[in-house]
Amino acid sequence: MGRALDMSQQSIERIAEKDRDGWLALFADDAVIEDPVGPSMFDKSGAGHRGKDAIANFYDTTISMSEKVTITIDHSIECGDEVARVGEISITLPGGQVGLVTCVNIYKVGADGKLVSLRSFWDQDSLEFTVT
Repeated sequence: MGRALDMSQQSIERIAEKDRDGWLALFADDAVIEDPVGPSMFDKSGAGHRGKDAIANFYDTTISMSEKVTITIDHSIECGDEVARVGEISITLPGGQVGLVTCVNIYKVGADGKLVSLRSFWDQDSLEFTVT
């Protein structure tokens, strides 16, 4: 397993564990997260969340608001210092609403082995919530 694949797996596990500090520690100080890529309800400008403070804010306003986030990976392709992971994100909100969406997440690591970018491709219009 290459470094990019390893770090992407650690990211997925830390999110599932709701380990905010452990998740943030995976990222370089100048990292950027685009989740999803382009303008969205989480990033009106589409420029991404740049730097540790912005990434922490992203966590606090999205990931932490859910009861549970599970990322299931069906396929991975690792090339150099990047890995593309294809799968599905399941988000459980307070009150039992569950949202599912197919995604392609691209993780890139820097020379120090930390994540320098996470680009998540998913269609906002296809994210539907059902009550369990």
